Amino acid sequence: MIKTKLKQYITDELSKGATNKIELYKEEKEYAETNQLIDPQIIIIEEKNEALRFADIYIERSDKETEELISEENSAFLDQSIIFLKTNRNEFMYVEADSFDIIGVEAVSLELDDVFGTYDVMLGLKQQKKTGPVIKELLAKQLGESASFNLLFNQGEGMWDLNFSLNDLAGFKEELSIREVLQLIYRFLFTLVEEVEIAK
Repeated sequence: MIKTKLKQYITDELSKGATNKIELYKEEKEYAETNQLIDPQIIIIEEKNEALRFADIYIERSDKETEELISEENSAFLDQSIIFLKTNRNEFMYVEADSFDIIGVEAVSLELDDVFGTYDVMLGLKQQKKTGPVIKELLAKQLGESASFNLLFNQGEGMWDLNFSLNDLAGFKEELSIREVLQLIYRFLFTLVEEVEIAK
């Protein structure tokens, strides 16, 4: 998944101009170098500013009970604290971004759990059904044995529905902005998908 998508992205970017340079974000740059997707003798990879990753983001804020749309937001919304979800407990956030496509993630939803007061992440992960045991093992390893997560294969959509608590993610704290939280989630998922593909 990552290899195919990233190869295509690199090809598309290089075809845009007569240059031997390409910009990639940290995770994608390291992946491209490790998997020799680019000949460093011919193409120079520069690291893209991480703050730009979600510049293209699509955000919906909706009511948890009715799922009625409250508002659409632009990327400036990401600069406020994740505590926004605590002060707006009746809301959930739905986000789409081009970056998620590279790792086979449909979209990400965030909300505050009404019972436990934890920040919950919900998403669709495009991986084959047979990868289930590997995904579960990696989730337990990366989130911790005591972490609770839900992983169910959605036969109709042909992908995994994954829910986990943001609180179990290494590096998470409430002081983070929504942008920083999404970057944390992205890094976590990138590593997860990369390891799933190695283990296949």
